[in-house]
Amino acid sequence: MSRFDFVVIGAGIAGASLGAELAGRGSVLILEQEESAGYHATGRSVAFWEETYGGKVVQPLTTASGPMLRFPAPDFAPAPFLSPRRTLYVGRAGEAAARDRLMADFAGRVDLRPVDPAALVPGLRPEWTVGLLEPDVCDIDVAALHQAYLRRFRQSGGELRMGAGLLSAASDGGGWRIVTAQGAVECGLLVNAAGAWADHAARLCGVAPVGITPLRRTVVQLRVPSLPSPDLPLVMDLGSQFYFKPEGQDRIWLTPHDEEPSPPCDAAPEEMAVAQAIARFQQVVDWPIAAVERKWAGLRSFAPDRAPVYGFDPGQPDFFWFAGQGGFGIQTAPAAALLAASLLTGDSPPSSIAALDPAPYDPARFRG
Repeated sequence: MSRFDFVVIGAGIAGASLGAELAGRGSVLILEQEESAGYHATGRSVAFWEETYGGKVVQPLTTASGPMLRFPAPDFAPAPFLSPRRTLYVGRAGEAAARDRLMADFAGRVDLRPVDPAALVPGLRPEWTVGLLEPDVCDIDVAALHQAYLRRFRQSGGELRMGAGLLSAASDGGGWRIVTAQGAVECGLLVNAAGAWADHAARLCGVAPVGITPLRRTVVQLRVPSLPSPDLPLVMDLGSQFYFKPEGQDRIWLTPHDEEPSPPCDAAPEEMAVAQAIARFQQVVDWPIAAVERKWAGLRSFAPDRAPVYGFDPGQPDFFWFAGQGGFGIQTAPAAALLAASLLTGDSPPSSIAALDPAPYDPARFRG
């Protein structure tokens, strides 16, 4: 039976990034239940790098990840993963207080500028008078980032097994015996990077769940021939009812910002959410819609306090949580993976994340 120093459950952006950071420090196996890596949340993301997204507890991870995404090492990727976008928060007259709270929350941390939203978005309907610009926001090339981590993982000696879903695992105090759909393996430390399946995976390992809930997010691709420019900012509602961004010429990606609880599954969009997204979009801009070209849904997984869960389980010290990344797992991936790798190995964190405090992400906060 094969034995590894680390076994990571899940090959999405969480498992791939952490696996890549661990692979040079020991033998690592990533187990993926699907036949392709990143099939669920990672492959369905409308990803952007936005420092305010996820709130103050997530912002340090996002900020620390920025330089690594903008200037990747030449042996990791040949080009940046980020391209300029900007975010424009918009609201009606009664939502100025929401704008002011956002500015206060991130004062001294993030560049935020009150603006006239109509000056940035042609065709904005006149009642949308409140605007706040976050100028440093960027699009992320998710596929390139995910593949770069998987490539580094393999080049560093890591092993990836597809179609190897977790069936059970048991710890004897000196390691784990893990039964998968492709047979059994052993390891010293087990890492739960199973995304929407994180609590389910914990139960299969005899570990108490922490309350990670998958929430469905619906996305629609619209063809909008009158789109003024593909370089417009991402437009996000201060009231969290929608956001949309150009996706190439004459197309946008739109979501109603839905968060419907769901069991872990191959998520599919619901027609009500699609209709709601389009109705909200038409209330914001006067751009005619030519066609609904695509629609899909993904699961974003949150712990009860909506902060990520990184660390050893206090009741099972050879079980490590790397889950609960919500909708910000991609924009925080570089820093989160380095932080988790330092916690797992006991190595000093690199200078790029030395200022990060792991305490807000510790699973011990859910253990009473």
